[in-house]
Amino acid sequence: MWKVLVSRLKQGHRTLTYPRSEPALPAPYRGLPVLDSSRCPNGCGECAEACPTDALVPGDNGIALDLGRCLFCVDCERACPHGAIRMTQDWHLAGRTRAGLIISESKMLARAEALGRELRGLLGRSLKLREVSAAGCNACEADVNVLGTVVFDLGRFGIQFVASPRHADGLLITGPVSRNMELALRKTYEAVPAPKIVIAVGACAISGGPYVDSPQVLNGADAVVPVDLYVPGCPPHPLSILDGLLRLLGRLPDIPETAPRPTA
Repeated sequence: MWKVLVSRLKQGHRTLTYPRSEPALPAPYRGLPVLDSSRCPNGCGECAEACPTDALVPGDNGIALDLGRCLFCVDCERACPHGAIRMTQDWHLAGRTRAGLIISESKMLARAEALGRELRGLLGRSLKLREVSAAGCNACEADVNVLGTVVFDLGRFGIQFVASPRHADGLLITGPVSRNMELALRKTYEAVPAPKIVIAVGACAISGGPYVDSPQVLNGADAVVPVDLYVPGCPPHPLSILDGLLRLLGRLPDIPETAPRPTA
């Protein structure tokens, strides 16, 4: 017992201090891409050809990138002969709308805004989520599960995952939503009491990811249910998921609120 106590004291405080302070990420981490159209005057399109999910669209006004399709694989960065695309370590990736995830040099990422006052009053201090893996590969699912560890300690924000949708305030969906999972997802959504929210985590749940336009998938959660929060990545870092959740609940400073989505 004494050895256990000594070992615990040596470990110190293991939980991240975020959101009180910004955490340091390892050098290999790939976050929000930065586009510089001035380096691509001719629109050669080599970056778009290298992208496995058609996330890049070169045009007359420069390059546009759909973060909802992006796998953060850096194939575009390697393919670009002019250095017009560069990955950063910015992990604040979550957005409230699908269109807000499409960025360019002149259009920044529309970061997630808080729910309306009424919904935040209901969910802001105690949010229960039912996770649905709609044919995911288990990468996003693993990073969601990591949020329950002592390092991230999701429970300190009043956010927990529950076993039954009838005990939940909303769904957290991963995977491209296969046709075999469509009915299960729809029934799970219907079982959650209103008002409810839906969070799509990962490129698959947003757009279909590497399986986009396959006849066996529906290209993401919003083909079946309305989505309130999108968290890009393949998979997204646990911090990106946590940041999106806290923004949605208005638990971060200077996050504007939006009108609540009508609930059926």
